[in-house]
Amino acid sequence: MNKLSKPFIMSLLAVGLLTSCLDDDTPIGLGDLTPDEEVFGKATGNFTADEWFPGGQLGTTDKASYSAPAPAVTNVAGMEEDFTTGEDFFEHLYTFEQEPRKGLGPAWVRNSCIACHPSYGHGKRQTEYRANQIGNGYLLVIYHPDNNAYISEVTGMPQTQAMSPFKAPIDETQINIEWKNVTAMESGLPMQFEDGERYELIYPEVTIPQSAFNTNPKPTNYEVRLESTIGIYGTGLLDALTDEDIEAQWLAESKYVELNPAMWDKEAGRFKPSAYYAAGYNDTGKHHGDHGPLKRFTYAMTRGTLQDGAGANAIWNITNVTRSDRHWLYSTPAWAKAQSEDAEVIDYIKQHGASPWSILHPYYADGTEEGIAARVNEILSCSSIAKKETFDNYLFNGAPYNGKEEMTDKQYYQFMVWHRGLAVPAARNLDDALVQRGKELFTQMGCAQCHRPSWKTGNDRMWVDAATKAYAQSVGKDASQMLPRFPNQTIWPYTDMVQHRLFMKNDIRTGWCRTTPLWGRGLSLQLTGADDRLHDCRARTVLEAIMWHGYSKESDAYGSTEKFYRLKKEDRDAVIKFIEAI
Repeated sequence: MNKLSKPFIMSLLAVGLLTSCLDDDTPIGLGDLTPDEEVFGKATGNFTADEWFPGGQLGTTDKASYSAPAPAVTNVAGMEEDFTTGEDFFEHLYTFEQEPRKGLGPAWVRNSCIACHPSYGHGKRQTEYRANQIGNGYLLVIYHPDNNAYISEVTGMPQTQAMSPFKAPIDETQINIEWKNVTAMESGLPMQFEDGERYELIYPEVTIPQSAFNTNPKPTNYEVRLESTIGIYGTGLLDALTDEDIEAQWLAESKYVELNPAMWDKEAGRFKPSAYYAAGYNDTGKHHGDHGPLKRFTYAMTRGTLQDGAGANAIWNITNVTRSDRHWLYSTPAWAKAQSEDAEVIDYIKQHGASPWSILHPYYADGTEEGIAARVNEILSCSSIAKKETFDNYLFNGAPYNGKEEMTDKQYYQFMVWHRGLAVPAARNLDDALVQRGKELFTQMGCAQCHRPSWKTGNDRMWVDAATKAYAQSVGKDASQMLPRFPNQTIWPYTDMVQHRLFMKNDIRTGWCRTTPLWGRGLSLQLTGADDRLHDCRARTVLEAIMWHGYSKESDAYGSTEKFYRLKKEDRDAVIKFIEAI
């Protein structure tokens, strides 16, 4: 295995800085103490040598960056070029007609991926919802409070943008985000530490009036929450964890805390079928037994395997760009019906859609108002596999569709080389006595029970999606060997891959949330300009994030938070410095 480069260690020694590949190599300070050649990569204090490399030897970068390729990419001939091309799809805007990022619309959540993931990191807290605001990583979560089910009138990731003359499913100017202050902790913990230092907690209340929905019917009996994007670096390493090891972790914790009954069969001591993708979904090997891959991505753990995980799904549904395994629009019948009944929409298409070169020509039909309305409803309703053949019959974005995807299998493969190949930045300041003290306290308080420090990846016999497999077959290669792999790596993500409940004010939908990995988060302020944390960016600092864990005595983490509250300030600072170092 290749270790991090000698020049990296020497430059670190010389100036005590790491550099960001996103900011023209602008130096970024990393703390009061800088490791020297005798320390970096070696055991120091209560840290092992491995802990300098959170992503293992194959997954750790020598840059203070969330966007750098892992050694698993750079050490394989030919993969860097695909990584760079895939990165381009993440970083640039999608358009209606301009190659190679063609296919935006007819409605979308964002017109680029990086808009949600500033510098590839966590989204930033917002005071208003504007899709085109760079750093707005928020996804709207609109659901029925009586059963926690998403409303059906808009897509699960609700869209607030649409191409003219269509009206966005939700008028974002009517979305209201109000940040409120916590006046008292439900648990009874004072909002002032025993040494006099105060802390503040805020949370969002989000409302969307019924008038904002351009759908027929309009939704009723709904509530709104926000969920922010998290850093996407290192997700390939989490994909390389085995289903068996994750299940063993859930089993161990089930003896002490209640686990999500939608995922976990308490009596049997194993995952329910709903925790896996369907057996027929996996056709690339026997390593998943009689079921598909285990769900492990997103806050709600709704996605399993990175090739059909949050990012792989988002490159389709955020932009509405089709590909061979997503051969239909991300839309709803309620929105389609509303657009087909909108006189302004129909009149505009009648005036501007006659030309075969017009982007609106697919909707023009016979040119009559009735014909246009029927065609609009039919095309915009093509939102499932059942509608695939219907969708194929229409012109799309001004050219014959004929089964040609807007994102080719090769382009999607390159996107996945990039997505799976993103490295985790090296740890920092592990030779600092305060950081070492913070690690000791982190363990003593019980934080490591949920933020499990380390895992070992398996053989990384990855599941392969249909689009990647199709491209591999076209070039005569084994798809499972064409993507970055991370076999048998000791990694330090600081997550147990388990869902817990914190019982926060205006909590996440369902209350169940996967423990977010902590690796690399200490660079967020330097790389993204913000240090916002938790699922809706309600925590503006590490301190606030910790205290939210103790808002309620019902929280799985209340005991640890209370212990943190009792610490003297020097020890609280040590814990925070440790979290920022890993």
